This record gives sequence, C-alpha cells and structure tokens, in this order.
Amino acid sequence: MKMYFNQKMDSSSPVGEDYSPITLQDSIEKTRQALNLAYAGFDNATETDLIDSYIYEINALQKRYKHLTDLATLEAAVEQEPLSVHSPIRALVSHVFG
Repeated sequence: MKMYFNQKMDSSSPVGEDYSPITLQDSIEKTRQALNLAYAGFDNATETDLIDSYIYEINALQKRYKHLTDLATLEAAVEQEPLSVHSPIRALVSHVFG
C-alpha cells in the first residue's frame, strides 16, 4: 500500500512540518475534515476576497478528495482481483486450447 505524508505543524521539527507516513484512508479523512472547515468558513464569510479564497480552497479540496477516492477505488480493485487472472498456466491453456 502506498503511503502518504502528513504535513502538520510540529514544534519539535526545525521547519514545523511532520513527514510521518499516513495511510490513504487517513489522507481522505483529513481532506474531508478540511473540506468541512472550508465550507463552514465560506458560510460565515462576509468579505468578497475572503469568499473568493474559500471558493478556491473548496475547489482545490474537492479535486484532492476526488483524486484520493479514485486511488482508493483502484487499490480496492487491485486487491480484489483474483490471482488466476495473471496465472501463466491460464495463459498457456488459453493459447493451446484457444
């Protein structure tokens, strides 16, 4: 399984970022939480520039969320694929018997 990296503020890190690996599901959940926060900010924004910034943030987070869920779907499909599909014996049998 691929690992994704968590970029959060950490006072022990010299640059303030924690690059410890997190799972795809954790990354999806963090993106979902960030999206909920962006929607809440948008709902409470009154200044035009702030509204625009929330619109851009929401669009970016939606694209990230879609990308991560597409990756999760691909990983689930690979995990569920039967081993016999890639069997060299199956290829030989289909070649010989048509």
